[in-house]
Amino acid sequence: MKRYRKGQYGYRNYHRRIELGKVLAGAALILIQLLVRSMTDSSSLKNILTVSAILSVLPVANWASPLLASWKYKTLNAELYKKACTHEGKSRMLYDLIITSRDAVMPVDVAAVHSTGIYAYCTAKRLDTGKAERFLKDMFLSHHLEFDIRIILEEGEFFNCLSSLGPEAEYKDDGSVERGVTLLKSLSM
Repeated sequence: MKRYRKGQYGYRNYHRRIELGKVLAGAALILIQLLVRSMTDSSSLKNILTVSAILSVLPVANWASPLLASWKYKTLNAELYKKACTHEGKSRMLYDLIITSRDAVMPVDVAAVHSTGIYAYCTAKRLDTGKAERFLKDMFLSHHLEFDIRIILEEGEFFNCLSSLGPEAEYKDDGSVERGVTLLKSLSM
């Protein structure tokens, strides 16, 4: 199986399969421990297996929590990906990000990190873009990065915005674009 990294097309589906495998393996381990517990006669071994099964629940719950939060967000369709790829010379493109804040889960299908700002296409139609943009702006400012951040919910508007950007070579970059890409990836599940 091909290994995908954050920001690559196909990462959401890959991440879902990996996390689901961890949760299922953990649940199987818990069930095996409880089954062995029921088959033994030693009370001390029963106690050890009970405690072991209880302690095994914690990591499984930690794996299951982000899996459940991101379950409904699949990898963007191939047509949208191909359309976004045509803009790769103008900015750094990231795909399949799921950024979480205290207030919202932001499924960012495509993010363009450009010297002039960050432009993100998000498919959560009920997202409060003002709060989400403030959250991202605060996160970037806390890392000493100053970007104009726009979260766009309409596909046509997003691609019009990308079309208006000039090539990266026309803008002076002090390394902030690469740091912005790294920060966006670290904010994503």
